[in-house]
Amino acid sequence: MDSDWGELHRLQLPPVEGNTLQSGTVSTVAFDTHQELLWAGTECGRITSFYGQELTKYTSTRAHPPSEGPIVQLLFHEKGVISLASHSVHLCSRRGLTQWHIAEISMTNLVCMSFVGKDSSELLVAGCQSTMYKIDVERGQVMQEIPTIHKYIIMKHCHYICAATDQGWVNILDPDTLRIIKSWQAHTLSINDMDAQNNYLVTCGWSSRPHGPSMLDMLAKVFDLRKLTQLTPIAFPGGAAFVQMHPKMNTTSIIASQSGQVQIVDLMNPNTTNIHQARLSTFMLSLTLAPSGDAWALTDQENAIHLWGSRKKMQFSNYRNPTEFADEPNPLPSIALDSQVPLSSIGMPHYREKLLSAWPDDHIYEVGRMPAKIDPAVMKSMLPAPIGHCATNPRKKLRNEAEVTRLLPSNEITMVAPKFLSQKALNPENHDSEDQKISDTVETFVNMALAASTKADVPVMYRNVEIKYSKFGVDDFDFQYYNKTRYSGLETHITNSYLNPLLQLFKFTPMIRNLALHHTASNCTSEGCLLCEMGFLFDMLEKADGLSCQATNFLKAFGVIPEAARLGMLEENMPSPSSSLEGKIQTANRFLLEHVAFDSKRVFANDTKIEQSALHGQLRTFSSVLTSTLQGSPQIRAWCDRCRIYRQLTTQTTVPYIPPVLVLNAGLEKSPEAKQLWARPGWCPEEIGIMATEEGVTCYEGGQLSHRQSASREPIPVHELVGMVVDVNSGEDQKPHLVSLINVAISDKNPIRQNQWHLFNDFLVRETPTADALHLEPSWKMPVILIYQTKSSRHAVDDSWKSCLDTSCLYYENTIHAKYVAAAHALIQNQSNYLPVSSASQSPHSSVVPLNPSSEAPSRGSPVAIDSEFVALRAEEIEISATGEREVIRPTRLGLARVSVLRGAGMLQAVPFIDDHIAIREPIVDYLTKYSGLKPGDLDASRSTHALVTLKVAYKKIWLLLNLGVVFVGHGLPSDFRTMNIHVPKTQVMDTVDLFYIRTRARKLSLRFLAFYLLHEDIQQNTHDSVEDARSALRLWYKYQEFCDANILHLILNEIYAEGRKFNFKPPSELPGGIAFAMARGARGLEGGTAVLGVEAEGSRSGRETPPIQVAATGMSGPTTPVGRRATGKESDYFESPLR
Repeated sequence: MDSDWGELHRLQLPPVEGNTLQSGTVSTVAFDTHQELLWAGTECGRITSFYGQELTKYTSTRAHPPSEGPIVQLLFHEKGVISLASHSVHLCSRRGLTQWHIAEISMTNLVCMSFVGKDSSELLVAGCQSTMYKIDVERGQVMQEIPTIHKYIIMKHCHYICAATDQGWVNILDPDTLRIIKSWQAHTLSINDMDAQNNYLVTCGWSSRPHGPSMLDMLAKVFDLRKLTQLTPIAFPGGAAFVQMHPKMNTTSIIASQSGQVQIVDLMNPNTTNIHQARLSTFMLSLTLAPSGDAWALTDQENAIHLWGSRKKMQFSNYRNPTEFADEPNPLPSIALDSQVPLSSIGMPHYREKLLSAWPDDHIYEVGRMPAKIDPAVMKSMLPAPIGHCATNPRKKLRNEAEVTRLLPSNEITMVAPKFLSQKALNPENHDSEDQKISDTVETFVNMALAASTKADVPVMYRNVEIKYSKFGVDDFDFQYYNKTRYSGLETHITNSYLNPLLQLFKFTPMIRNLALHHTASNCTSEGCLLCEMGFLFDMLEKADGLSCQATNFLKAFGVIPEAARLGMLEENMPSPSSSLEGKIQTANRFLLEHVAFDSKRVFANDTKIEQSALHGQLRTFSSVLTSTLQGSPQIRAWCDRCRIYRQLTTQTTVPYIPPVLVLNAGLEKSPEAKQLWARPGWCPEEIGIMATEEGVTCYEGGQLSHRQSASREPIPVHELVGMVVDVNSGEDQKPHLVSLINVAISDKNPIRQNQWHLFNDFLVRETPTADALHLEPSWKMPVILIYQTKSSRHAVDDSWKSCLDTSCLYYENTIHAKYVAAAHALIQNQSNYLPVSSASQSPHSSVVPLNPSSEAPSRGSPVAIDSEFVALRAEEIEISATGEREVIRPTRLGLARVSVLRGAGMLQAVPFIDDHIAIREPIVDYLTKYSGLKPGDLDASRSTHALVTLKVAYKKIWLLLNLGVVFVGHGLPSDFRTMNIHVPKTQVMDTVDLFYIRTRARKLSLRFLAFYLLHEDIQQNTHDSVEDARSALRLWYKYQEFCDANILHLILNEIYAEGRKFNFKPPSELPGGIAFAMARGARGLEGGTAVLGVEAEGSRSGRETPPIQVAATGMSGPTTPVGRRATGKESDYFESPLR
């Protein structure tokens, strides 16, 4: 605190109502946390605000009826000011407009309130009554009523909720569960004031004397909220009545007495004090400190507010928002009314008929003013309020500000963004027709001729596409709007997603696709193998069958390679902002081909660059340019052994053979002559013949190729164009980007005579005519990479890798810890893979028993239970516009942290054979402990007590199970599989979210509620455990089959929804005691032959009984027969959905 602190202003408040001073007495004051306002609440239910250090009156409004007594507390939110009286809670804007008013019958004596979290919109209200209330500030509704035996008079939030009782005790409450963590008696009688800040809690209160009245305690009690222990109290001889913690100085406290003595003291060094004395003629009633720490305000019994601070530095809030004031009307011109001023200067209009005021009285009727027409946007959002109705103000402009409605004509064609899936679900009857109109318009744009198109009219399908994010994240975006084909696109919200067009081109090249998948099916477990990641991605794209995918794992493996960062191929390590995408993707192309050749241990593709110099002179055909490039003679400066000096040496390039795949990097020549070569129709041939002899390389195309084929005795290898990566420059308003044009017929399993070209613009995939695909435009469409493949390899799609999968990693633990690696090697050498893994480092629910390859090999239709946990690797990136609208730029990125897989049948049913914790080397933003059960250090190889594996090993196990045809049983699996970056066909998923769901209801049931209601188990009490969740989902699946066999599924579902709605679909641990007991009595599950809703289970007649699954290695019971088939009305590529 500065030495020039003193009283800056004294505001004497007059009576607000009536003729007595008491009707306007100030009962509480508080500084606004968002604006430069000081608020005061009175005993008659009125709140008043004052602006700035001069305390100029800003607004005043009645928040509560006078019958409710004084306003006891004020809190501040972005939407306005929250006031509390004995019988109601009120929220109004800072300009005085009521937002909501809550008054329950059970609200009899409310005294205090506090936000549940620092930036939370949930409010906890309590008082000297037996019920607390949790209120949603955004909606203005009571979310929950919490019974309590304590009478609370003060509440403060600092990590915990600190609540003071009327008996002098302080209860420390958990913000999530509102359970009492710690209780501490601060004073013997009651607490007069309390504040919590910066992990410290300080109280002032009353104590009793043996022979006399009660008095203020001369000690201010201090409590450490980190260790939950009491510290040394602060002595205050004048009697500590009020206390405030400084918001910026961690250990500084301000203590005041009723006589006006203010002492600033350091909690860690009580001997260092700073004393001020307020000039008061009566007792002090309250003390409050500004959020910035630069001012405080106190009130006295004379109904005056004293503002203290420094004139040099006066600010109420840390991040103050501008305060809106009323517009001042323009002054009217003054006109002197005397005999010298003509009446015509007043502005009376000339008239010839009688004025209305001259009409007879019998012709004049009082009809009132016509009501103003209400804006339809206001009527659409109209909601009932305690007084009348309220609606959101659709006007986003200031008062008297008009919008320019005259729009300039624009010829630019843009694609209309689709509605979010959540919006379509609200109006299912309207969105189909709207989307059909938009889709028809887009198809018209696609079929537009590209000839003579310029940069100003680039077709809309070639332009940038962006993902829009709602509050539900990327899963709410309608990707199917952009893709009506059976070929999947790749999403763009991932770092280094500029590689998407190149990856699509590799995928539709059969030779590269076959190599990647065959290598992935081998026993390769190298973490940095890009060929394996490429195979995982290609398999996911094929299984997705048109659904949008993301190359998360491949791009993550690509991004951690040090050489990729050194070559400037990463988006975060670009050499300069002006570096072109075409140069970067060509470098990445060469880099990937080198890694593919290294990983496959054989050179499979030849990387060639068309020299820029070859585009000049007499070499005007594509074949001549390619010939000159393949057998070029570049000059380099090198050491000459004959001359013993450095000289310009000419090197001769020789090509011993022509590989089946040619990957060509197009020259980046920027001259108009070079660009016109590409734009010439037919200059880039669809077929080209290449021969490599001792004399050199010769290339043929067009008629020359046909003539050589008919004249030559030896067949000439012919390469056909698979596709190309194209650089699209849409203009100044959009950044350049890359797309791929691919002939998908080459990689089709069924022989197709005609070519089928498709445009892959990230997640936008559309079919395009061959002429449009091969038409290149110098102004906006230029090729960067081309791939040619031998024509004999057309349709050479080899799926034999599915029958030769190396499944060895499923039968032993491949951890990165030395002791687990040694154990794994011992298992292989002894050929004894059936050995339980020690559960010392696993969860309490986990006892991993590896699969027995002789009797437990996974097969098609075998059920397994799965669940996974994730951690946050990157927080979401948001952008706040000038109007305050919040837009998500990139969502939160999650990473796989733990995956557990359990047996679904057999003697070891529900016993896990996979429980892998993944070693993560990236910085972890949030462990999400409440939902994942993971803590800091659990995924660190140097500190973790768990058996850690690499992401590659954990992912490959799930991928092997997928391709072996097992059925995954779990809860909420689509979201887990998407985050895991794997696509599982619906026929291989048994999701209990959908099994126990009525489509006409808007709510899906949680695993915890289903487990409580049907299995009578209370899971997920403190944190989530993947083994426990997978086991519960497995039991629920067997319950579902049992209900189907007994033909009572619809009755069970109706009962679950009917009973769950009464208790908000929560288990007993989340409900008060009485409600939990009632719900426990109402929960009736089907065990063996019990009856549900009066219907006999018929366990003996159906031949099925669901036994309770025990967590043990032996002695288990359950179905041992293979999963049967049930007609689902839908064909499957793999096997039918197993319901029996």
